[in-house]
Amino acid sequence: MKETLANVFTLKTLFRTAFILSLLGVFAFILDFGYEQSSKLQTFLNAYYLFILFVGIAVTLVRYFTQSKKLSTQVILFDAASILVILYIIGIHFFGVEAHKHLNFLYSDSWVRAAILLTFIREFAEQRVNYKKSHLNPAQLFIASFVGIVLLGTFLLMLPKATYDGISFLDALFTSTSAVCVTGLIVVDTGTFFTPLGQNIIVFLIQLGGLGILTFASYFSYFFKGMSTFENQVVLSDMNNSQKISEVFSTLKRILIITFSIEAVGGILIFLSLKAENFQDFTDRFFFSVFHSISAFCNAGFSTLSNGIYDINFRYNYFLQLTLIGLFVFGGLGFPIVINILKYLKYKIVNPIKYWDRGTLSKPWVLSLSSRITLITTTALSLLGTAVFYANEYHNTLAEHNGFGKFVTALFGATTPRTAGFNTLDMNQLHFSTLMMIFLLMWVGASPASTGGGIKTSTFAIATLNFLSLAKGKERIEVYRREIADISVRRAFAIISLSLVVIGFAVIAIAAFDPDKTLLSIAFECFSAYSTVGLSLGITSSLSAGSKGVLIIVMFIGRVSMLTILIAIFRKMKYKAYRYPSEEILIN
Repeated sequence: MKETLANVFTLKTLFRTAFILSLLGVFAFILDFGYEQSSKLQTFLNAYYLFILFVGIAVTLVRYFTQSKKLSTQVILFDAASILVILYIIGIHFFGVEAHKHLNFLYSDSWVRAAILLTFIREFAEQRVNYKKSHLNPAQLFIASFVGIVLLGTFLLMLPKATYDGISFLDALFTSTSAVCVTGLIVVDTGTFFTPLGQNIIVFLIQLGGLGILTFASYFSYFFKGMSTFENQVVLSDMNNSQKISEVFSTLKRILIITFSIEAVGGILIFLSLKAENFQDFTDRFFFSVFHSISAFCNAGFSTLSNGIYDINFRYNYFLQLTLIGLFVFGGLGFPIVINILKYLKYKIVNPIKYWDRGTLSKPWVLSLSSRITLITTTALSLLGTAVFYANEYHNTLAEHNGFGKFVTALFGATTPRTAGFNTLDMNQLHFSTLMMIFLLMWVGASPASTGGGIKTSTFAIATLNFLSLAKGKERIEVYRREIADISVRRAFAIISLSLVVIGFAVIAIAAFDPDKTLLSIAFECFSAYSTVGLSLGITSSLSAGSKGVLIIVMFIGRVSMLTILIAIFRKMKYKAYRYPSEEILIN
């Protein structure tokens, strides 16, 4: 018995040591790529990389000989492929015939980078991470994860090799917050201020911010272990809007598959829409496609072009614009809605074929009420916005486009304010009435559980249905033979009220810090920051330090929502079995 316990303790120590070594390897990798190294230190780092890779292979093999639990086929295939890839990298880069000529450049090789990260992911996934509600409730954990990513991104962007001329802490914090909160407001030009390493860091932060670090960490852990504690599943279901606790990890899997599939297709379409003469080489064109595909799907609005898609080489590329529209509309619908739509399409396509000889089939409630409301609201806002944009700007900013180009540009202009943040027009040349419409579209934003911000389409729809219901003298909101729950109505009006309070205080604060700026430009900036849109009238980079700090707070609040912050602050009340007598309050 003592020998068994000793063996278990030894194995745990071994696995924990391997994880710590791989984690230190990631930090060494970051410092290696971020700072200039002396030849002696570089040789030490290369030796440490080699050591970590060997340790990773050894520990992976030890698991197969010591663990009694049978691993799944997918884990076995992953480990086998990982070991073969890492051995190939070790052989080519460390023991190859020409290795001595390339040792000084190994730190910049993408294969070594991939091997170190692969080893870290494998060891991290084996760690037991239990979410304790007694320590952090789901809201607090959600907020803490975003704070952590923002601070990590700030540190990475301040690395000397991430920028050409260095960056201040405030500007790095602002850029990191904007990327993690998928906003797109910038204080420095992304394409010219940041090096390729800095741009890679930004797109990495966008991807993490769009999906959430907990989504990646939780699924990787479940992928390798095949199990999770009940408390973990409850917490994750709260954060990912899973209807059933048992489906939380299948939901995470669908989210990752949908995200990477849509981004891959979008990247290919963007690549095909580009002209080769606008880029230095294939790599430049490829990175542009990947960067903008991720930025568009995550509704981030970041671009490597100084003038955004308004750049003279891209503003008439309507196929590119349609691709970007598709990406940020899909990203803004929300993962539960996309999953539900795919389920509905499968039902409509597969069932008629499968049961073609059984006559009339029953019609189950496949498309949920939330999906119906979201799709109708999204379509209505897009069509209304396009019509208004087209009519207002026909002889103004749309004058330089042809017939089809006018429509595509108007559609782009109507959909991008709903948290996407890309621009194909000069925002300062838009009519005042068009800007007012953009205010509304920015405020409404995307849909729940999506990569976008705003008060959300469902909140706007519930508010609209509520006043229509009151006008008709109804005591409840009914739509599609369903009654909307009272808690949903209360949440909707709480979100609306809190959004106006946050935006209002932000406008007052920035007006105090920068009295020389116009009210229109300040209000536009605050609505854009809160709804994580990224559109601006051009004042972001010229704001004072105080105003930048205000926007950082507003962007963060807009991403995690003020209601989530309040839930994280206040202790949840226990259920009370009594109710006080009700009394109406005078409203009008």
